[in-house]
Amino acid sequence: MDTQHTRHAEDTARNPERSDVMRPVLEAQDIARVLTRIAHEIVERAKGADDVVLLGIPTRGVYLARRLAAKLEEITGAKIPVGSLDITMYRDDLRMKPARAIGRTEIPGDDIDGRLVVLVDDVLFSGRTIRAALDALGDIGRPRAVQLAVLVDRGHRELPIRADYVGKNLPTSLRENVQVQLQEEDGRDAVLLGQRTDRAAGQ
Repeated sequence: MDTQHTRHAEDTARNPERSDVMRPVLEAQDIARVLTRIAHEIVERAKGADDVVLLGIPTRGVYLARRLAAKLEEITGAKIPVGSLDITMYRDDLRMKPARAIGRTEIPGDDIDGRLVVLVDDVLFSGRTIRAALDALGDIGRPRAVQLAVLVDRGHRELPIRADYVGKNLPTSLRENVQVQLQEEDGRDAVLLGQRTDRAAGQ
């Protein structure tokens, strides 16, 4: 058993009710299917993918961006630039929460000027994460346009931000928590819905 699965088993043993309250709303095959759909929608809307750059928001947004890039390459036959955009220092809750580890920003190619940048994240919630991403992006360059692709939109927006590409619209209450698990980070692909915990944070 690998370390991730060991941690999961130990966590479940300490909190036996957790496995009961977290129910899957997307399984691995569902995630693969919606990413394929989003890739086709990007190609259709952009009339190809010649100037598309994918930037994932760490952590799971980066893995999703890489998967989307692979699917776009399958569709178009062209290699799609993919990178990551760390937003840690642009968050508006830095003073209210403990210090966060700074992630990596990797801009593929020369720059993003004049390109169509598609930001990729796992869950869209309050919109504050995306606002921070737009601020971070503005310090890097001047894209032709910026679009947003998310695996899950759970509603409850606090800012006027809307995703251009959505894997699944998932109506939730504020008492619920949406947890995205990806093979690269968690050892499995799933989207889980359950009761909100103190560790749940807005996106």
